[in-house]
Amino acid sequence: MIKKILVTGGAGFVGSCMVDRLIEDPDNFVVIVDDLSTGNITRLPEVHKDRWKFIKCNVNGYRDISAVMMAYQFDYVFHYAAVVGVQRTLQNPVSVLQDINGFKYLLDLCKNTGVKRVFFSSSSEVYGEPFEHPQNEQTTPLNSRLPYAVVKNVGEAFLRSYKQEFDLDYTIFRFFNTYGPKQSQDFVMSKFINAALAGRDITIYGDGSQTRTFCYKDDNIDACYNAFVNDYIVNDTVNIGSDFETTVLDLAKLIIQVTGSKSKIVFLPPLKEGDMSRRKPDNSKMRELLGRPLIPIEAGIRLTIESGKYNY
Repeated sequence: MIKKILVTGGAGFVGSCMVDRLIEDPDNFVVIVDDLSTGNITRLPEVHKDRWKFIKCNVNGYRDISAVMMAYQFDYVFHYAAVVGVQRTLQNPVSVLQDINGFKYLLDLCKNTGVKRVFFSSSSEVYGEPFEHPQNEQTTPLNSRLPYAVVKNVGEAFLRSYKQEFDLDYTIFRFFNTYGPKQSQDFVMSKFINAALAGRDITIYGDGSQTRTFCYKDDNIDACYNAFVNDYIVNDTVNIGSDFETTVLDLAKLIIQVTGSKSKIVFLPPLKEGDMSRRKPDNSKMRELLGRPLIPIEAGIRLTIESGKYNY
């Protein structure tokens, strides 16, 4: 029995990686929708072309997304479409808020067309400036003023409400920094790698003491895929990220070391907002999903460089 699966934002970084994994199974047929505002058509699969179809579509436009949903009657939906990136979301706050329309349109269509389960890409940004370390799925302070963080919280609330009222099953993936081949250049890991390989200065906001964790894309995709195929994390939330914490400055030094670059590290004034001082997930639920050790950060950096697909 062929499973029909919709992936919104499927020309984005993580969305396209999930598509690649889904189409490995000949029993899956995947429809990829993306408006290409931040997605890139070059990320679409190069194989199994009978198992997927791309439709340029704005999920936040009812006419667009309803036509796709009615035509295919999907079994499952991965809702990964979003305006992403700290700088982009700060500069385009109204565009970020329009993603709320997408939640409503998509979930109304899901409940009316027999979708069995919705998988939602939420974000570590929902934790705001954390008062608990590491961040646990059960404690969300809702203390961020950033539109992106607010909208991700709203998306999570939509899913819980539609489950309660319409019995629409869901899974919430709270993504922490994910990196790897096909990531666009406006994220810290890909930005640093590209600068180091080109011998350009690596720029850091503030003194670089802010900490982050970095999850290689295979760990993200394997954990999320296992939640899908094994019916895990149903009507629940899971942090998807590494628990190895590093400062941004140490990350820059590691990338310079791995690449053998002569790049210099240059410090810029701190961002006014959006650059949280610490970020680290409690990823015990993810580790159960993954069933194997996470890929160490140095190995992930090397895999990214060796892929040759780091210049998006």
